[in-house]
Amino acid sequence: MEELARLLGGRAEGATPEALAATRVTGAAAIAEARGGDVTFFGNARYLPALKKCQATCALVSEDFAEEILPVRIRVANPSLAFSQVLEQFAPAPIINPPGIHPRAFVAEDATVAEGASIAPNAVIEPGACIGAGSFIGAGAYIGHGAIVGEGCTILPNVTIRERCRLGNRVTIHSGTTIGSDGFGYEFANGRHAKIPQTGIVEIGDDVEIGANVAIDRARFGRTIIGEGTKVDNLVHIAHNVVIGSHSLIIAQVGISGSARVGNYVTIAGQVGVVGHIEIGDGAIIAAKSGISKDLAAKSVVWGSPAVPLRDAKEQLAIIRRLPQLVARVRKLEQLLGSPEKKDSAES
Repeated sequence: MEELARLLGGRAEGATPEALAATRVTGAAAIAEARGGDVTFFGNARYLPALKKCQATCALVSEDFAEEILPVRIRVANPSLAFSQVLEQFAPAPIINPPGIHPRAFVAEDATVAEGASIAPNAVIEPGACIGAGSFIGAGAYIGHGAIVGEGCTILPNVTIRERCRLGNRVTIHSGTTIGSDGFGYEFANGRHAKIPQTGIVEIGDDVEIGANVAIDRARFGRTIIGEGTKVDNLVHIAHNVVIGSHSLIIAQVGISGSARVGNYVTIAGQVGVVGHIEIGDGAIIAAKSGISKDLAAKSVVWGSPAVPLRDAKEQLAIIRRLPQLVARVRKLEQLLGSPEKKDSAES
């Protein structure tokens, strides 16, 4: 136990020094599933009742945790992050992709594959494409003409990176995602929708991770940009000419319309819709299922459709939930005073 505490930069308490030295941790589990020998973590107040009944040997808790619990406590700065370190100790060994080009991969003669890159079976690397050192291109992935994949990238099976798009270093893209699909651009003329050519690219910065089944459209002209360190969840659509800043979080089922600009350190929660040609300031937080129809200032916290400041949205929701009681009170008052409808009919 003491060794685990040292590994995590924390301190163990809740047992004698001799017991701490003798106690062994053999696994890791969530609070509800943890048993003797397991380590768990406490990062959300709603799970406190479960933690008090938990049979885990050890629990990672915050430095100011003040409750009495059965498991030995290891106090750390960030229990969730520390638990991730524990999981690494018990996880299966990582899969190592051997460098080189598999015989069943197609790599064009004038494509460039740097030393140490790994190209899996049935991957396609088109003419003029460039794969950086140490990058992995998974089975069935497609790297289009002139596309650039930086160093240390992980392109998982069945990803499509269309022509001329550019990825920085250490980018991870999960299966089923398409980078550089055509933007949704049409003009109505002569009784039909005429397609507008989408001639731009997508540019993705260093240390970006993009989930499964994401579509990021190429620009009509210029670039669609995903900034350094930004993380995009599964099933997100980012339209043409959108610019997303650095270290933002875009959660599942978000749709961002064309030419919107999202700042740095922005959080957009699940199922949010953003209209085109607006700007979301740095550090803004948008709660789930919101509709964003106008610019948001930096550090705004909003909710609703159309979105309003979070406090206003909560007040409006509370009022709506009280409407049945308010209607009942109005009806009682009408019975006591006489309803306006009856008075109007009597006067007529």
